[in-house]
Amino acid sequence: MSRRWKIAVAVFLLLIPILAFAAGTAVIYHIFDWHYASRFVIGTVMGTRARPLTNQQFERTSPRIERGKYLVEAARCFTCHSETDSQTDLPLPGAMGAGTVRQLLVKTTYPNITPDWETGAGSWTDDMLARAIREGVGHDGRALIPIMPYASFRYISDDDLACIVVYLRSIPPVHHLLPKMKLPLLFKLTAAGFPQPLRNPVPAPDASDPAKLGEYLTHIGMCASCHDGEDKQGHTLPYAGGRMIEGPNGESKVAASNLTSDSSGISYYDEALFISTIRTGHVGARELNAAMPWRYFRNLNDDDLKHIFAFLRTVKPIKHRVDNTDPPTYCKVCGQRHGGGETN
Repeated sequence: MSRRWKIAVAVFLLLIPILAFAAGTAVIYHIFDWHYASRFVIGTVMGTRARPLTNQQFERTSPRIERGKYLVEAARCFTCHSETDSQTDLPLPGAMGAGTVRQLLVKTTYPNITPDWETGAGSWTDDMLARAIREGVGHDGRALIPIMPYASFRYISDDDLACIVVYLRSIPPVHHLLPKMKLPLLFKLTAAGFPQPLRNPVPAPDASDPAKLGEYLTHIGMCASCHDGEDKQGHTLPYAGGRMIEGPNGESKVAASNLTSDSSGISYYDEALFISTIRTGHVGARELNAAMPWRYFRNLNDDDLKHIFAFLRTVKPIKHRVDNTDPPTYCKVCGQRHGGGETN
C-alpha cells in the first residue's frame, strides 16, 4: 500500500469516531434538547463522574426513622419505586418500595429499595444509598438515569439524608426480582453526563428564615419539576406553570398551575387556603387534577406548609394564565396549547 493510501486510511479511521460522536449528539438533541446533548458530550468524554464510596454508617435511632419517613413521603420515593394504585398513585399493599417496571421512552426499571438481601437494597452500604439519592450514581457505579431526581435531592442536608437512609433500612423487606434495565448506548452515555459528585458537607437550611425552609422543602418535593414553565426560547419561568404533565392513570395531559403571586397565578391564596388545598386536594369545591400528588404532601405539618407558602410568595410574579377548565388554546408566552392560553 502506498504512503498516500495509508494516510487516507488513517484519516478515515480517525473520522469515524468523530462522525459517530457528532451524529450521537445530533440524535440526543433531536430526541431531547441541548441540555441533554451537552450531557451526552460530557458522558462520552468524561464518563460517569463519581466520588469513591466510604464506609460511613448512620446511627439507627427512632427520631431518624420518624424524620426519614416524613421526608420519603414528601419526596414521593414510593411513587416510582412501587406498584401504585392507578387512581391515587399510592403504593399497593405489600408493594411499598419493592420497585416496578414501566414503559417510558425505553422500558424503565425502578429498583427494589427495600432491605431485601437478594432482590433489594439489603446488601448495599449506607453510602451506596446516600450516593445514589443525592449524586445519581448507583451501588454498582453506573450513572442513574435523570428520571431519578438526584438533581433536586442534592440539596438534602447531611442530617436529613441520614434519616432517609435509616428509614429505608427500617421498611419491610419485599422479595421482588426485577429485570436489569438495558439502555441504548446513546442513552447510557447521556445518563453518564448528569451525575456531579458532592465533595463538601450539605448543611441544613437557615431555620430562622421561613422562606429558606420552604425552598428547601420544594427541592425535596420536586415542585419545580412540574410547576416551572418555559418561554418559547426555552428560558425557565420559575413556578409560572404551563408544563404538560400526565396523571397516574395515564389520562390526557394537563398543564401545571402558575403558583406565582401574579393575578394570573395564586394571588388570591392565603396560608389557610394553601394548607387546605394541600390537605384535601380541593380549592374550595374544585378538585385538583389527579396529576397533582397532594396525597403525598397532605401529611406535611402546618409549619412546613406555611414555609412553602412563604417561599412561593418570594418568587417573582409572572403573568401566565393556565386554566385547565378551559379548552386548550395557543399561548404566546410558553408556545404550548393549554387552557387559558389565548388570554396571555
